Amino acid sequence: MFNRAKQYTEEKLGQAEKTELDAHFENLLQRADKTRAWTEKILKQTEAVLQPNPADRIEGFFYEKLDKKKRDHSTNTEFLGEFMIDAGNDFGPGTSYGSALVKTGQTQQKLGQAEKDYLQSAANNFLQPLKAFLDGDMKTVQKERKILETKRLDLDAAKTKLRRAKTQGNKDSDDEAVAASPAVTQAEADLRVAQAEFDRQAEITKLLLEGIASTHAHHLRCLHDFVEAQQTYYAQCQQYMADLQRQLGSVLSEDGATAEQN
Repeated sequence: MFNRAKQYTEEKLGQAEKTELDAHFENLLQRADKTRAWTEKILKQTEAVLQPNPADRIEGFFYEKLDKKKRDHSTNTEFLGEFMIDAGNDFGPGTSYGSALVKTGQTQQKLGQAEKDYLQSAANNFLQPLKAFLDGDMKTVQKERKILETKRLDLDAAKTKLRRAKTQGNKDSDDEAVAASPAVTQAEADLRVAQAEFDRQAEITKLLLEGIASTHAHHLRCLHDFVEAQQTYYAQCQQYMADLQRQLGSVLSEDGATAEQN
C-alpha cells in the first residue's frame, strides 16, 4: 500500500511514469462511464414520471409499492371514479346528472386500472432491468476497474523500483555487476509478477467492458417494451374517453329533449 501511495503521489507530481492503456481500452472505459451516467439519469427521471410525488419515491420502496399497487391499492383516479359512482347513485341514476356521474365514474375506474397496468409493465420491463444493471453488472465493472488501477500502480511501482536499482548500481559498479546484483534481480522478478497480474486483470476488465455492447442491446429491447406499454396505455385512455364523450353526449341530448317537452 505504501508503494502504491508513493507511486500515485509521484505520478501526480510528474516524478514517475504511468503505464497507459491502449486506445481501444480507453474507448471501452469511456463507453462504460457514459452508459452508467445516462442509465442513472434515465432511471431516476422515469421513476419521477411514473411517481411524481418525491415522498412516495423513496429508494428501496418504490418498486415494492408499484407491485402492491397492482394487487391491492386503488389509484387516485379509481377513487375519483368510486366517488362519482356513489354520488350518481345518491342523486339517482335515473336523473341526467346522476347517470352522467355514474358513467364518468365507471370510466375513471377503467382509466385507473389502465394506469396500474402501465405502471406495473413499466416497472417490470424497463425500470427493473436498468436498476439491475446498475446494481449488478455495473458495480462489478467498477470493482474490477479499481482492482486494475491497483495492479497498474503495482506495475509502475515495480518499474520504478527496477529503474532506481539499476541507477544505484551504476554508481557503485560496472554494467555486468549491476545486472547480477541481488537488488536488480529481485526488482526484475517483482516486475515480472506485477506485469503478469496487471495483464490478467486487464483482460478480465476488458471482457466485462466489452459486455456493455450486449447491455445496450438488452436495454434497447427494454426501451421498446416501455414505449409499447405507453402506447397501449394512452390508446386505452383515448378509447375510454371517446366512449365516455359519446355517452355523455347522449345524456345531454336526452336531457335537452326532456327540458323542451317540459
